Amino acid sequence: MACNYNLASVLGVVLVFTLFHDPITVTGQNIPAVALFTFGDSNFDAGNRKFLTGTRFPQNFWPYGKSRDDPNGRFSDGKIVPDFIAKFMGIPHDIPPAFKPGVNVSRGASFAVDSASILGTARDSLNLNNQVRRFNQMISNWKEDYITKSLFMISIGTEDYYNFTKNNPTADGSAQQAFVISVISRLRNNIEMLYSSGASKFAIYTLPALGCLPIVRQEFNTGNDCYEKFNDLAKQHNARLGPMLNDLARARSGFQFTVFDFYNVILRRTQRNMNFRYSFTNVSCCGIGSHNAFGCGRPNVHSKLCEYQRSYLYFDGRHNSEKAQEQFAHLLFGANPNVIQPMNIRELITYPVNTNMSEFWKEPVGRNLLLVHEYDVNASASM
Repeated sequence: MACNYNLASVLGVVLVFTLFHDPITVTGQNIPAVALFTFGDSNFDAGNRKFLTGTRFPQNFWPYGKSRDDPNGRFSDGKIVPDFIAKFMGIPHDIPPAFKPGVNVSRGASFAVDSASILGTARDSLNLNNQVRRFNQMISNWKEDYITKSLFMISIGTEDYYNFTKNNPTADGSAQQAFVISVISRLRNNIEMLYSSGASKFAIYTLPALGCLPIVRQEFNTGNDCYEKFNDLAKQHNARLGPMLNDLARARSGFQFTVFDFYNVILRRTQRNMNFRYSFTNVSCCGIGSHNAFGCGRPNVHSKLCEYQRSYLYFDGRHNSEKAQEQFAHLLFGANPNVIQPMNIRELITYPVNTNMSEFWKEPVGRNLLLVHEYDVNASASM
């Protein structure tokens, strides 16, 4: 009975801090007034693709932005994770798209672009290397010591493995391993480019449970099951990500990082949806098809739209609802090492610059992924 009470208490605290966060709880934590820079794919795209190409895309129109009545190029019914992180950091506005003419980038910007990958270069997009180069072209906007103190967030890789799986359906284990190694190697090169430009604080996403995305379930006809071949690639990538960052931290003076376990954060919500107040985790709020996973916002597609998007983990076939984005942001900023390690973003931002890390990423061993407590209750109580 006591065990049930404790678990319920923890889940209650998680819910309270997820649903009723207050920016005042952040301002008293001595968070330095630094910038937030994001890189990656559509998960972090704040509207760049429109300004990059001049082309109108579905995410610039309703029902995207539905929860805020503001379709602004984000792949969500409202805000995305970096917007909430910016708020927690005391930045007085949402993360701006770097490629919007005349935008205020004094407190950072998003360089992420929809359809971006690590290895390839999609049409009308920028791969990670080109995003880093664009940052370097704009670097005169910020002082060098300001960049060193600021936060750099990266979420990318889905396009690489999605395209690899579709183009190589019969790839064996050695081919998969070789591809994962090449992706991780290129990711490291781009992180080192940012470090060479003055960046020192990095928050990196693992890949989510790719085989559980509604668009993947729909395209590969898995029904209520996840496509495990896709999940296996994500797990291989994630297993190499932490050690690669450990190596960088040991080899580069002042290099600091943390890893967000996005894979298991998604998996827990997929497998124990009601613990996190989701009624639907394997279908999308907006789209058509067996899992409502295709065509959201496209003018020539009569897509369905759910009545209440906050009951859905996914808004469209591969992007999370604003409710989920807010939950993830809270975990990034204040969760315990079961979710983000070796430190959360609040700790990373306040960690002394030009100081080597004292703790490193450790491979999780023998934990029950479905029962793990996500939130650092002691930390949240001090917020």
